[in-house]
Amino acid sequence: MKGKLLFMSIIIGGSLLSCNGTPEESNRARMDKNEIIGQANPVIENGIMTPEVLHSFGRVGSFEVSPDKTSLLYQVTYVSIPQNKSNSELFIMKSDGSEKRRLTVTNISESNPHWINKGKKIAFLGSETGSSQIWSMNPDGGGMTKLSDVDGDIEGFKFSPDETKVLFIKSVKSVDTASDRYSDLQKASGRVVDDLMYKHWDHWVESVPHPFVADVSGNKLTNIKDLLEGEPYEAPLAPFGGIEQLAWSPDSKIVAYTSKKKTGREYAESTNSDIYFYNFESGEVKNMTEGMMGYDINPTFSPDGTMLAWQSMERDGYEADKNRLFVMNLATGEKTDLTENFDNNCDTYIWGEDNSTIYMVSSVNGTSQIYSVTLATKEIKALTEGKHNYLSIALGADGIIASRQSMSQPTEIYSVNLNTGESTNITEENKHILDQLQMGEVEERWIETTDGKQMLTWVVYPPNFDPAKKYPALLYCQGGPQSSLDQFWSYRWNMQMMAANGYIVVAPNRRGVPGFGSEWLEQISGDYGGQNMKDYFSAIDAVAAEPFVDENRLGATGASYGGFSVYWLAGNHDGRFKAFFSHAGIFNLEAQYLETEEMFFANWDMGGPYWDKSNAVAQKTYANSPHLFVEKWDTPIMISHGELDYRILASQGMMAFNAAQMRDIPSRMLIFPDENHWIAKPQNGILFQREFFRWFDQWLK
Repeated sequence: MKGKLLFMSIIIGGSLLSCNGTPEESNRARMDKNEIIGQANPVIENGIMTPEVLHSFGRVGSFEVSPDKTSLLYQVTYVSIPQNKSNSELFIMKSDGSEKRRLTVTNISESNPHWINKGKKIAFLGSETGSSQIWSMNPDGGGMTKLSDVDGDIEGFKFSPDETKVLFIKSVKSVDTASDRYSDLQKASGRVVDDLMYKHWDHWVESVPHPFVADVSGNKLTNIKDLLEGEPYEAPLAPFGGIEQLAWSPDSKIVAYTSKKKTGREYAESTNSDIYFYNFESGEVKNMTEGMMGYDINPTFSPDGTMLAWQSMERDGYEADKNRLFVMNLATGEKTDLTENFDNNCDTYIWGEDNSTIYMVSSVNGTSQIYSVTLATKEIKALTEGKHNYLSIALGADGIIASRQSMSQPTEIYSVNLNTGESTNITEENKHILDQLQMGEVEERWIETTDGKQMLTWVVYPPNFDPAKKYPALLYCQGGPQSSLDQFWSYRWNMQMMAANGYIVVAPNRRGVPGFGSEWLEQISGDYGGQNMKDYFSAIDAVAAEPFVDENRLGATGASYGGFSVYWLAGNHDGRFKAFFSHAGIFNLEAQYLETEEMFFANWDMGGPYWDKSNAVAQKTYANSPHLFVEKWDTPIMISHGELDYRILASQGMMAFNAAQMRDIPSRMLIFPDENHWIAKPQNGILFQREFFRWFDQWLK
């Protein structure tokens, strides 16, 4: 890769300070010929967010508190629309937010910062030499040293508590290719497939992540060992699991890792992962959660090493089951569900220093808050409140350090007082942008459903909202289907962006959304096209009845299951809507059953295969497939999809577009050949937003 790492400190908003006697001009001359992607400083004259402004925000990522709790490392990712790429940099500051300094200034994305050597050094991932490796540097940004030199990319790492070893993740080859089998066909690109799980989300499964452990000898790694050597299994779980699914014991003698030791069809039909212990003294591997049939992930040892905590789902095959918080007494093997009396998920957690308290984050009633859990009594107490989402948490000197976002603010890092619940923004990475923007009001509205229940619906109003005017409105349909519709900030489905374009946004927490108890969550499984669609109608009808909403200018949009919802609504809306936009949606449920990869999801949520005529749940699901209602389509519809989407194939979007075209329905399609289920590339993100609003403006304005 072009470019070199600079060892300098930058005071944000100040000037560059050279390190080791290297002048600023010389350092910059070593950089990539492209301008360094850093903090954007847009000038927003009218206070209204645009797609370009949205991509100007710095994206605050992972962070870590120093061992003495006085300082904080964190990562920020910046986006360049002209270069069509992003760049992650590392920062350091005091725990109160003072003395912020930028440690790296490159275009090669440094990430995953960790304190080592009792806070005297910083370890991180960098790719200056072409692959992602472990590097170290001083807390002032100088003295950079490359620690690892392994084949391929290191995807995450953790030093052992005694810092004599390092645990890291690296992918290993798991299947033979055609060129492996036939030495004379080295340029053959065909894949020979004999079993399921040959593709996953956005890639062909030809390798799996494995945990490796190496000795740290000076500034080198030696005695590198694959803890799953010769095994074709994942640890952590691909594609979203990372270093959080692996843990060291406090005495550095054991590594706990998460793995689903299955392949092929067995893998595709099961969610049964387990927590394994690898003992370095004996070489023994032990399954610590054997007999627990759902996802068991994210192990963490208590500070004194006597207990293990982890997140656990009960039922095999149900990926959206309640995420419970479990602890195990390692001396007796006794397992305890700390959340058995708490009817919502444990989304993330950390141990308290007293070994008797755990702090967790949970989405409840449309926001994500921090809770304390007392091990002895299983008492769960909400410590924070407010219209926002807490994401990751860590212990600080006087409370909790946490990342937080809302529909009106991207992620920032906060200091949280656990006695009062009060929080202070200590990064303020995007204050200079937010201060120029006029955000619309985000209203929490409870709406009665057709079966007499109360449903939380977020209503987002345009900036400078005037109740004397009439506005068009957009119904936002959440994906998942069991994904939280809380106070999230998105760079694609951004509620404030929609509102800034003059729309009232209606976002109902319909059936199937977590945060409202198990009954509300589980009702959607096997009932696609059922009660949750009635919930959508309840929400849009209630808001459309307001005098400031033009009931003749309503649209609906969503992605994934939200895209399915849009297709279904298109054939069943009884004239409510005047335009639709569906991204990555399921159009034909029968095709989807045989096109997707994780069969446990299709079997649980759809009820089973469409050919099982004796299965009433499955037959009800397929009878509600959107493609069966195309004859009733009468409303303009736009469709977008990524061709690298292996969860919901782009053919689903193409079928829907072709159907609309054949029925003479005004329609448009936006296809991304280089995107997956999401839209990751900056210019594609801008294109998506521009086409999204061009479409709705055409039909609703």
